[in-house]
Amino acid sequence: RELPEWLACKTPRHPGDVVGMVQSGWQWYYKRYIDVKKGGAGGLGMLLAGYCVLGYIWNYPHIKRDRWRKYH
Repeated sequence: RELPEWLACKTPRHPGDVVGMVQSGWQWYYKRYIDVKKGGAGGLGMLLAGYCVLGYIWNYPHIKRDRWRKYH
């Protein structure tokens, strides 16, 4: 029951709000996974894996078109 209220509170109303949300999300990620005392390569590995998945999603239409192309 609280989800619609929470979403209404978090919905950005101005372009500056979106920038603020992205900045706070990056700060949370950095503090949680990268800037830790006993950290390893997990946070950076997760960031790299996310970049690879995002790149694949962006290039998927091109990859799909090439897959159906016949080479004679």
